[in-house]
Amino acid sequence: MRRLPARRHTRGFSLLEVIAAIAVLAIAFAALMQVAGSAMSLTARANERTQAALRARTLLDGAFIVDPLQAGSTDGRFDDTYRWQLNVSPFNVGDAPSDGNGGNRLFRLDLDVFWGDPSHERRAHFSTLRLAGAQGGAQ
Repeated sequence: MRRLPARRHTRGFSLLEVIAAIAVLAIAFAALMQVAGSAMSLTARANERTQAALRARTLLDGAFIVDPLQAGSTDGRFDDTYRWQLNVSPFNVGDAPSDGNGGNRLFRLDLDVFWGDPSHERRAHFSTLRLAGAQGGAQ
């Protein structure tokens, strides 16, 4: 009876090599999940800021269309998430005089939009200029 020679070089991976490969894959997967989570968080924040900007534009575009433009401060809510505060103040361009007939005046509208929980509230600031005519109406 003839005996087969014993194999000295086995093919395949040892248990230690398999465990090391799984550990490396687990670390890489955890890092990728952290990056994906951060990307989702940044996307959510960008969406919140975009929503604030859209609401601010709507408010500023429609402000003082019917009512006369006047200095002061007002506030309100867009919905349960977003609230706003608007400050209107005269804006002087150097020493430029009016037209002498109680003419046009320039106003600065500063709008702050707030959202998030009160302990970590977020804020976006928007500012624009608006021209008020001699009768006080916006133009």
